This record gives sequence, C-alpha cells and structure tokens, in this order.
Amino acid sequence: MSDFIDQLFATLQDRKTSPKPSSYTASLLAGGEDEIVKKIGEEAVEVILAAKGQGNQRIIEESADLIYHLLVLLVSRGLSWDDICQELASRHK
Repeated sequence: MSDFIDQLFATLQDRKTSPKPSSYTASLLAGGEDEIVKKIGEEAVEVILAAKGQGNQRIIEESADLIYHLLVLLVSRGLSWDDICQELASRHK
C-alpha cells in the first residue's frame, strides 16, 4: 500500500515540476491552493454522504478522491506523505 502512495506522490510531484497540458493534477496545481482546498471540501462532503447511505463501494471511491486531493495539497506545499505518517506515529504512543 505504501509503495503505491509513494508512486502516486512521485507522479503528483512530477506534475508540479513538469506540468502536462492534459493533466488534471497540473491544472489543479496551477489553479492554486484555493482551488485545491475547495476540492478537498467537496470530496470530504461526498465521503460523508457516502457513509450516510450510499454503501461501502461509494465510501471507498470518495475516500480515494479525498486522499488524492489531500496529496495534491501536500505536494503544493512541499510537504510529504511521510510527514503525515510521522505525525500519526507520534500520536500513537
């Protein structure tokens, strides 16, 4: 699992440094932080709605969208998935 997140994160970083015109990630990054956090908010609401009656598959799909957009925010800020993992580990004492 972590290997896939690492691969995805590397792809997102590549889209930041070498944007491709047809890339959704590149367009999201170009839109700036306001656009990214707007998408995070939308996806968070969709996770909640899925949990309130749309079934487990919808929860999985919407959670994937939320995590993807959170990763884009991390990339835009120069943060990493490891930063998040370290924070979670520090809380697990």
